[in-house]
Amino acid sequence: MLIAVLDACVLYSAPLRDFFMRLAVRLYQPKWTDAIHEEWIRNVLNNRTDITLDNLTRTRALMDRHGGDCLVRNYDTLSLTLSLPDVDDRHVLAAAIMSKAPLIVTFNLSDFPANILSEHNIRAIHPDDFAIMLYLSNPNEFVKLVRLHRLALKDPPKTVHEYLKTLSICGLLKTVVILQNHIKDI
Repeated sequence: MLIAVLDACVLYSAPLRDFFMRLAVRLYQPKWTDAIHEEWIRNVLNNRTDITLDNLTRTRALMDRHGGDCLVRNYDTLSLTLSLPDVDDRHVLAAAIMSKAPLIVTFNLSDFPANILSEHNIRAIHPDDFAIMLYLSNPNEFVKLVRLHRLALKDPPKTVHEYLKTLSICGLLKTVVILQNHIKDI
């Protein structure tokens, strides 16, 4: 099964986080670290006064439980030996190396230069391209999981068009184009 480390910027947005969690375990094995959790939670709390630490701690626990073998540990020593443009991203690369993940899913592609990642047989990939990769790996299962995700939304529920608009806002533009061919199925 494909293994991918999800960067904090991907987990920050609740709709995007929920989308990739819905696809997790069935289409890929997600990986993250406690530091990745701490980063996205800190950023949400800094930007959203309507959300509490208790809510996010509950979300984190649910993610860890649903994500199977998702938590990467014992990467700290390796992290110190790595070189990236932003030293604060070294733990993400270390997590990918430790978990043998060939992909780091991130919006911040420039923070993970291909020449450095290629030394470890890892590449950074935009969330939209990752979603398309998952679709291409198993189109029927992908569409089925997208439908289940949309139908699980209750507060508020979303029509197919509202759901696709949300995915567009989250940066999954190419994925939305593909999903428009499956409107009746989602």
